Amino acid sequence: MLKKLLFTLPLLGSSLLASAQLMQPKEAFTRADSLRGGYPAERTCYDINYYHLDVKLDIDRRYISGSNLFRFTATRDFTRLQFDLFANLSVDKVTYHGQPVPFTREANAVFVTFPQPIKQGSREEFTVTYSGNPTVAKRAPWDGGMVFARDTTGAPWVATACQGVGASIWWPTKDQQADEVDSMLISVAVPKGLIDVSNGRLRGTKKLSGGYTRYDWAVSNPINNYDVSLNIGKYSHFSDVYQGENGPLTLDYWVLTQNLDKAKKQFTTNVKPMLKSMEAWFGPYPWYKDGYKLVETPHLGMEHQSAVAYGNHYRNGYLGQDRSATGWGDKFDFIIIHESGHEWFGNNITTKDIADMWVHESFTCYSEGLFVETQYGKQAGQEYLHGQRRNIANSGPIIGIYGVNKEGSGDMYDKGANTLNMVRTVINDDTKWRSILRGLNKTFYHQTVTGQQVIDYINRESGHDFSKVFAQYLQHTELPVLEMRMEKGRLLGRWIASVPGFDLPVRLRVKGGEYKFVTPTTKWSALDLPGATRDNVEVDTFNYYVGTLME
Repeated sequence: MLKKLLFTLPLLGSSLLASAQLMQPKEAFTRADSLRGGYPAERTCYDINYYHLDVKLDIDRRYISGSNLFRFTATRDFTRLQFDLFANLSVDKVTYHGQPVPFTREANAVFVTFPQPIKQGSREEFTVTYSGNPTVAKRAPWDGGMVFARDTTGAPWVATACQGVGASIWWPTKDQQADEVDSMLISVAVPKGLIDVSNGRLRGTKKLSGGYTRYDWAVSNPINNYDVSLNIGKYSHFSDVYQGENGPLTLDYWVLTQNLDKAKKQFTTNVKPMLKSMEAWFGPYPWYKDGYKLVETPHLGMEHQSAVAYGNHYRNGYLGQDRSATGWGDKFDFIIIHESGHEWFGNNITTKDIADMWVHESFTCYSEGLFVETQYGKQAGQEYLHGQRRNIANSGPIIGIYGVNKEGSGDMYDKGANTLNMVRTVINDDTKWRSILRGLNKTFYHQTVTGQQVIDYINRESGHDFSKVFAQYLQHTELPVLEMRMEKGRLLGRWIASVPGFDLPVRLRVKGGEYKFVTPTTKWSALDLPGATRDNVEVDTFNYYVGTLME
């Protein structure tokens, strides 16, 4: 989700909601932060295999009740484990082998003690029954929680959005990105006349007492916790098929009935071109078994796997604006392109720790430029990416703090995308670059990774060590500056950078000539650029996000 936009577009205002919000400064961390973001033995002792989340919504009371079945494999012998549920929700009981077992709570963590040791390698299960009034998001998706709204006809309209704060804000789960559940069943009971749309494929519906209907959605692939969603409203459905790299891909659209005509036009215009671009650059859509869905929501949007949340009001741009100010951003629906791009980076490849959230957002923000390139040519894509720089604040490191559920700064979007474009420029082989992007999604298919694994893969496959480049742009706020001077008729240069030994190859030219790669270091050295003078040297600052200084 492009949460950085809260800071960059006046349309969104400047007020910040303090609780559960991504990319807000935080100087001190608590025991609760460690419980939420850490890797204690009570979390790593089990590998989650399957969930059955079965809930009922009392919309008038803003009340949720139900259960979640945990099936897991023990990774070591243990008697105690941790799952997560926000403290404002009640754990009514935990059942193991048909009997209640004791549990304790600390902050938003719940610790279950079993009557006998769970042995390594054994497959076991327990069920958590819970209820209460979940946190209501005040301004989703910029703060986490459940959204209770009304559509234009006055009908109830409910959704979830919980990236960053965590899925345990509304359902009991092992709320840790490092361990994705292999598959799950999502059962949501809603009042008469409403429909629930969740991830995966609709397995069936069942009439319940009290006028409720239960919708059962089966997810056949691994899914990260914050992607699990419910969307409740008076929906209409239409569908299509995309002939993709892995065969026919079902496209399902769930929109408010009154918006059906607008949706058919907007979705038809954007979705298939998006899929063509993403598959060409990143490889096959990762969720053919679960299909592709767009679901209209009362919030702006979110990358909910196989059920992408859409709230851009059937307009191109981002709420009608071009974030790049180049004109290219007016030619596509930003939310469809960006949030769907997360199906590859964020959903297919998920980082183990939210501190590495840049992997999700930098690549997905970059995918927007690739989409423009696919549609309008490479120069257009490069112009779009260059235009994104207007949103960069250089406000803090892009990599967050590990183990405390703390992501880095919002520069992970546009600055991250421009960093990737520089890497592409240095590689100087678009066939190889496309192979690297596709290879990432194939090598780490349906896996959780560290940011370092992604960097190592790019280094290995490109044949160039970009470690210091990534360190400079991800770990430091200052831009590297190429300082140059003329000495005895020779052009000398060096990088001024925060990372020792920074060694980004850069393109220079004599004005009007062809660009040439040179590789300055952090020490003064001669730059091979025949004909250079103090007044005619040009640095490729269109493709490089760097500073320059001529003495």
